[in-house]
Amino acid sequence: MIVEQIKELYRYRGLIWNLALRELKARYRGSMLGFLWSFLNPLLLMSVYALVFSVYLRFDMESYVVFLISGLLPWMWFSSALLDSSGSILAGGNLIKKILFPAEVLPFVSVLASGMNFLLSLPILLVFAVLFKLPIGWSLLTLPIIFGIQMALSIGVGFIVSALCVPYRDIQHVLGNLLTLWFFVTPIIYPLTQIPERFRFTVSLNPVAPLIFAYQDIFFYGRMPNFRQLALVALMAVCVYIIGVAVFEHYRGSFAEEV
Repeated sequence: MIVEQIKELYRYRGLIWNLALRELKARYRGSMLGFLWSFLNPLLLMSVYALVFSVYLRFDMESYVVFLISGLLPWMWFSSALLDSSGSILAGGNLIKKILFPAEVLPFVSVLASGMNFLLSLPILLVFAVLFKLPIGWSLLTLPIIFGIQMALSIGVGFIVSALCVPYRDIQHVLGNLLTLWFFVTPIIYPLTQIPERFRFTVSLNPVAPLIFAYQDIFFYGRMPNFRQLALVALMAVCVYIIGVAVFEHYRGSFAEEV
């Protein structure tokens, strides 16, 4: 089942690419600045968090802005991918009702478009790392590995939420609140040392945390990421992907009727 779906996605790679580009363009259609919002949105959000957590709720950390943005950008990709995926089947109702259209393309496109938006915003992170004179070395070459793991994890979860939101539409409303909670329990706006020792075990249960740590290692600490942690997350991403495909296939037959 997994192999068949991967083959199916590969067969429709041209359609996926075109739909992802269309979705990316649609986000900024009608705005005067267009794709510049790919840079401005994270900058504005980062400014808000930087003001709050470096001035009002101050963390005693040098170059805090780089620490913040190195965790914030990948989280924005993950959260937007899940939110967009959750409504992708419902929004693509006209396409779903076409006999030959592969439904799994829709959540995949949502994740891919968010990932492309993340890649467009990465130069901001590099610029800030250079401005703050942080060491950027060979660890930068590990970015494709981290990107691939996050992509697989996001697609797996995307398949689950996109399928479940068709029969259970309340999930869309709950998901935003769950992501807010998930954001604050992940060491993004604060370092791991801020978590009391007795609660740090919760981080090991969070599949997003090692990915955030990996980005922070590369751009803030200037060191190689923890490959053991990444291997565990990669294994978890494969498991989530398999579960996601199973859930998606289970509900696929009802999509045309429900939407």
